[in-house]
Amino acid sequence: MPRKKTKKPTTNNDYVPVSKEDLKHAVEVPVKSFSRDDIEKVEEIKKSKKTKSTKATLKTKAHYSLIITEKPQAAFKIASALSDDGMQKKSIQGVPYYELTHKKHPVIVACAVGHLFTLTHKPHIKKSEWPVFDIEWKPNFEVKKQDFTKKYYNVINKLCKNAKDFVVATDYDIEGEVIGLNIIRYICNQKDAQRMKYSTLTANELIEAYEHKQKTLDWKQAIAGETRHYLDWIYGINLSRALMDAIKQTGKFRIMSIGRVQGPALHIIVNREKQIKAFKSEPYWQIFLDIENKHKIQVKYLRDIKKKTELEKFKKLKGKTGEAKTNKRQQSLQPPVPFDLTTLQIEAYKFHNITPARTLQIAQRLYLAGLISYPRTSSQKIPISINYNKILNRLKTKFDFVKKITRKFPIEGRKTDSAHPSIYPTGEFKHQISGQEQKIYELIVKRFVSCFCSDAILDHTRIVVEIEKLKFSANGAKIKEKGWVAVYPVKLKEQELPDVNGKVKVKKVKIDEKETQPPKRYTPASLVSEMTKKNLGTKATRSMIVETLFERGYIEGKSIKASPLGIAIIDTLQKNSPIIIDEKLTREFENEVAEIEKSKNLEKKKQFILNKAKKSINKIEKDFKKHQKKIGEDLAKANTAFIKQQQKENEIMLCPKCKKGKLRILYNRKFRRYFVGCSNYPKCKTTFSLPPNGLIKKTDKECKKCKWPIMIRIQAGKRPWEFCFNPDCPTNKEWQKKKKAYAKEHEKRNSK
Repeated sequence: MPRKKTKKPTTNNDYVPVSKEDLKHAVEVPVKSFSRDDIEKVEEIKKSKKTKSTKATLKTKAHYSLIITEKPQAAFKIASALSDDGMQKKSIQGVPYYELTHKKHPVIVACAVGHLFTLTHKPHIKKSEWPVFDIEWKPNFEVKKQDFTKKYYNVINKLCKNAKDFVVATDYDIEGEVIGLNIIRYICNQKDAQRMKYSTLTANELIEAYEHKQKTLDWKQAIAGETRHYLDWIYGINLSRALMDAIKQTGKFRIMSIGRVQGPALHIIVNREKQIKAFKSEPYWQIFLDIENKHKIQVKYLRDIKKKTELEKFKKLKGKTGEAKTNKRQQSLQPPVPFDLTTLQIEAYKFHNITPARTLQIAQRLYLAGLISYPRTSSQKIPISINYNKILNRLKTKFDFVKKITRKFPIEGRKTDSAHPSIYPTGEFKHQISGQEQKIYELIVKRFVSCFCSDAILDHTRIVVEIEKLKFSANGAKIKEKGWVAVYPVKLKEQELPDVNGKVKVKKVKIDEKETQPPKRYTPASLVSEMTKKNLGTKATRSMIVETLFERGYIEGKSIKASPLGIAIIDTLQKNSPIIIDEKLTREFENEVAEIEKSKNLEKKKQFILNKAKKSINKIEKDFKKHQKKIGEDLAKANTAFIKQQQKENEIMLCPKCKKGKLRILYNRKFRRYFVGCSNYPKCKTTFSLPPNGLIKKTDKECKKCKWPIMIRIQAGKRPWEFCFNPDCPTNKEWQKKKKAYAKEHEKRNSK
């Protein structure tokens, strides 16, 4: 008998009803840190230009050029820039495209939404089978049913049939090249296409890119990008299936993932965690003297004391006389180099506590709005070709500090990128921004402008005092000329010292006892920086890899800590298949993929790299199958500990009804919502509904009215909302009225 479809419960804007049966579908909630991206707010950029919109009739036009962009907003920008006398916005299945003429030649601009194709194994291969190397590109909607990209695929498929020629205008990097290549060969059935190359979505640059477009795709970027996709798939799928297969041998199951960059990245964090746990603090002492002649200052002994027996000689210095000498020097501090992506992510976290993943997301939005240049760059160069004098003149109308520039040519760093210059503001102000977008934008503007400012001049003062052949010192600094420091935020501690020379007397001896500290845990920004130094991942993927480790429960906290599950995975792999977490091998692959762009025979280099990867996976298979049972037991044990940890961290309070179980935050996968349930289920079926559409966490606060714990809902784009989940609490009376009114209105609508 066919199963009856269950009607999804209706919801209002705040809460959803929870039935007692919901506990059957409940799972433990993954515990996430409050610093994760879902806490942070990114406000939408408002469009500045309205376009007449009509539904498409798709009349046959056999002579138009079809421009294919990576994102809808880029299509709008390009169409706006190229149109002779306005464009016509049309749509198919709600997907927009633009018809226009450029120099009287008909043009259609269509868009994708990132990748329309994904790698997957051939149909004859089972989903649990590994190792798998027989893979192919398939449309996303064929791999993931009802995928939203299907309508974008369909629109391009219809538009390409009557196109005379094709122009790829996706982001100019290896990812953009793969997106464009797949559309051209698998939808348009073309072997090649013309290519627009640009770094900003400003009208002048887009016109220049179109009128001087390359005759072919950038095949070096395309093959390098495709090779990286093959590598990531071969490693990611095979290694993840290997882990899950090992757990299955114990009769348990957990979705797990590991990859050629994930593994080494997690290894870095676990090693730091082990260093912290193994660290043993040792005492040390710092010696300070208050000295005096005409002036009174404090000086410090030049080194820390590690033996307590040495302290006696310092205690005897009170009342002694010594000789002081003041030395002065001037230091010139050059402006910081322009932003590449990694440096922007580090600085955004330092000044605004915005995670690297969120910073990239915001920078991408600013780029699509035409406010900044392309953010996924490793360049620290500001070429004269961007017309930076014109940009500075535009910025001058909005930012007073632009008047502080003194350099004719900017300061630059050593890093270069063949595709794009450093990140810089375009000088356009057609969009309103606020919140975090405003912070990131202004940081980029200040960094760019500071590159044209004079050096900061610091006056350094160092006082050295010698007493009983023991040397002490004090250091001071004062900014003489601010230069770029007046523009870009920087933390320079100023301390002015008087000139102290000649005889001085010790008025007081101060001995501070301290303890050595373990290494600091990584922050999201410092982990991205460490991955950059070790050449793990790419500038565009590092922050996403960090986020994936959080999502899998392998790491946790704002100050990143390896979870017991993360530690167990690394320990197991270290013992049984260390090649998986070998950062040297990962770095070799990164270098070899980069070498593709310099290779004369692209396909040969690609096959060499993939064959090397297959050999590596085959070796891993032998290691795994030899120790599969032990690996599975270790992982299952760690998973059980992880679940218990989640249960503990999600406990709220003693159940007020059964007085035995604990109320816990649970997640219903069927209806995709959080609720509170009793751990004594099925004996106790107590449940409480929680607000939908967001992450629910407990807080350390309690309700002032009923003394129940306060919860918090965290939702992207909205302020975190704190609430009491007790339905009988006086604070919820108003909500109960709204709920009843909503239910009546809903019942009324359904009865019609």
